[in-house]
Amino acid sequence: MATRPTGITPTDLEHIIVPSQPQVSPDGSTVLFTRKQAGPKNTMPTNLWVVPVAGGQPRMMTSGDKDGHGRWSPDGQTIAFISGRQIGAAQIRLIDAHGGESRNLTDLPEGSIGGFKWSPDGASIAFTWRIADEDWTADAKKVREEAGGSTPPKIITSAWYKLDGDGYFMQRRYVLMIVDVATGTTRTIWDKDGIGFFSWDWSPDSRTIAVATVCGKRAEYNWEKTQIRLITVKTGKNVHLDWLPIGPKDTIAWSPDGKWLAYSGREGADGTYSTENLELWICDPKRKGSARSLSAKTDFCLMAATLGDTADVSFEASIRWSPDSKAMYVRIGTEGAQQVYRFARRGGPPTPLTSGRAIHDPGNLSSDGHVLPMMIDTPTSPPEVYVMDPTSEEKPRRLTNFNGAFLRQRLIAKPKSHWVKTPDGTKVQVWMLTPPRSKNPRRKPTVLQIHGGPHAQYGYSFFHEFQCQASKGMVVVYSNPRGSKGYGRDHCDAIRGTWGTADWVDIRAVIDWMRTRPEVDTKRMAIMGGSYGGFMTNWAMGQTNEFACAITDRCVSNMVSMAGNSDFPEKPGSYFPGNAWDKPEGLWACSPIRFANKWKTPTLVIHSEGDLRCNVEQAEQVWSALQYKNIPSRFVRYPQSTSHGFSRCGPTDLRIHRLGEILTWLDQWIGTGKKAR
Repeated sequence: MATRPTGITPTDLEHIIVPSQPQVSPDGSTVLFTRKQAGPKNTMPTNLWVVPVAGGQPRMMTSGDKDGHGRWSPDGQTIAFISGRQIGAAQIRLIDAHGGESRNLTDLPEGSIGGFKWSPDGASIAFTWRIADEDWTADAKKVREEAGGSTPPKIITSAWYKLDGDGYFMQRRYVLMIVDVATGTTRTIWDKDGIGFFSWDWSPDSRTIAVATVCGKRAEYNWEKTQIRLITVKTGKNVHLDWLPIGPKDTIAWSPDGKWLAYSGREGADGTYSTENLELWICDPKRKGSARSLSAKTDFCLMAATLGDTADVSFEASIRWSPDSKAMYVRIGTEGAQQVYRFARRGGPPTPLTSGRAIHDPGNLSSDGHVLPMMIDTPTSPPEVYVMDPTSEEKPRRLTNFNGAFLRQRLIAKPKSHWVKTPDGTKVQVWMLTPPRSKNPRRKPTVLQIHGGPHAQYGYSFFHEFQCQASKGMVVVYSNPRGSKGYGRDHCDAIRGTWGTADWVDIRAVIDWMRTRPEVDTKRMAIMGGSYGGFMTNWAMGQTNEFACAITDRCVSNMVSMAGNSDFPEKPGSYFPGNAWDKPEGLWACSPIRFANKWKTPTLVIHSEGDLRCNVEQAEQVWSALQYKNIPSRFVRYPQSTSHGFSRCGPTDLRIHRLGEILTWLDQWIGTGKKAR
C-alpha cells in the first residue's frame, strides 16, 4: 500500500539533494556537476557526478566527499576539480573523463583556492590562491598546543581583513597563479590585487590573461578604480586599459575570436553591490573608446539574485559568449524569476531564451554552442540539472530527478502571485503560500517573511523554511518591496541611504492587504526576516503592535554601530549619508533600535556568534531592550563556527535546530496547535 504524502518538516533537510555548477563537455555529450547531500555525523558529502545529455542515469565521478568546481579540459579528456580532502590545504586534482582514480596536480601549503580556469590549449590552469596566515595554520596550532602556548592575537593593518563565511585573513590576499598540467610547476602571475577576489579570463590563444582588479592598500574604498589589465602569460608583463570608463568591473569574459572583452560593470563610484543596475559591457581591447554597455537601454540588473535556502545563491553576473562571438547569454533576475537572455554584440533589445515561474542558472556552452546546461529551481521543486539548445526554440529538458521520490512523499505548498498597490502608487509583487491540501475554510495563522539584502529578491525558488511553516498549517506571505532587485533601477534605488522609508510604506501596504484576505487570521499574524529582513522586522515592531509575535534573525538594529563592525567597510557619505563618528544623524535615522521604546511584540532573537556581516552585537542590543522592557523573548545564539549564511549553508543539525526554534515560537504565539519536530 502506498504511503500517504506528509508535510515538509525541518528534518527533511537531510533528504534534499542539491546538484549545482553544471558544465557540459566540449563535445556536448555529458554534463558534469557537483552533488551534495547531508550525510552521517553531520557531514555534507560533496562529489562530482556526470549525466549523459541524451538521457540516462547520473553516476558518481569522485568519492572524496569534499570535491567541487569540476571543469572539463578543452579536449574533453580530463576533468580538473578542487578538493578539500587535505584538511586546510585545498588542491586541484585531475581525473580521467572516463573515470578512475584522481591525482593531485598541485601541492600547495595551507591556504584557500578561490577558483580556476583551463587555458584554451589545455596546457595550463590559472587559479586564485591565498596562503594561510602563518600564525593560524594547523601546524602552528599543533606547535602551540604541544608547548602549552596561548592562542595568538590577530595582527591587523588593513580595513579589509575579514569576510563572512571566509573568516579572518588579515593582510593575506588572493593571487593569480598558473600551474603547468604536465609538470605541476606553479608560478605567480598577478599579486597586486588589494581586495583579494577578482575576475580573470584567458585569451583564446592562451597567451594573455585579462584581469579585472583593484590595486592599492586602500582598494576596499576604491571600487570605482577597478582596472582591466592584459597580462602576457610568458613574461608576466601587463598593459593597463586605462581608457575604460571609471567604475566597478567584474565577470570578465574573452570572446572566442579574441577580439572582444565582455564584463559586468557600471560607471560611477559604487561597487558591484549597489542600487544602480549592474550592466553588460563590451570593449575591443585594442581600440580606445570602444567600451559600451549593451544593457543600458534596458532596466535589467545582472546582479538581481533570487534568494532561497536549497540552491546555491550567486550574486555574481553570469556571462557566456556564443562560439561565433556574435552574442552573449546572460542571466537576468526579474519579477521573482531568473531567465537566460541573449544579447547581440552589435546591440539591440535582448531576447529571452527561457520563461516561466522558475530560477534558471546557466553553466557553460558546448563547443558548437548547441548545448547549454543549467540548474532549474521552482517553488515546488529543489534544483535539478537541465539542458537546452539556445539556438533553437526548444524548452529546457531535465536530466536529473534526484528529488523526485522525496517530493512524491511530501505535500508541497504552491504559491500564488499577487500585486499590491501602495498609497503612493507603487506596485509590489507578493506571494502567498497556503497549507497544502488544506480543506479547512477557517482563517489561518499567517507569517509575513521579509527578505535580506535588501538588494535581492524573493521569487520562484524552492524555500524549505516556507514549506515547513505551510505544512504546520500557516499561511506564508512574502514580497519584494522597494529596495529589492528585479523591478528596475528606481524600485531598488528608492531606499538608498533611507531604510525604513519607502520600503516600510510597501511593507505596510502588504500588511493592509493581508488583513483583507479571507485566508488570514488577523489576530494570529507573525512577522520575521533575516539580515535586512531582521532590520525590517525590528523596524516594524516600532511602528505597529498588530503582530502576535516576531522573529528577528541575524538582524541589523543600530546602523551607527553596524557601520564600524561589518565585514564590508562602510565608506562614509557613499550609500548612507554622513558617518558613524561626527555625522551619525543619517545612520541613526535608519536605526530600528531608536524605536525600542515602542516595542511590545513577543520576539525570538536568532543570531550566529560567527556572523561577520551583521555582528552579534546587533542582536544583543535588541535583546537588551526586550529584556529591560519585560517583553516575552528568547535569544538563540549559534556558535562561532556558524556564519551569516548559516540558514542556507550551515551544519545540518543546527539548521534543523533553528527551524525547530522558529516553529515552536510560532506555535506558542499564533497557535497552530502542533508541536515542531
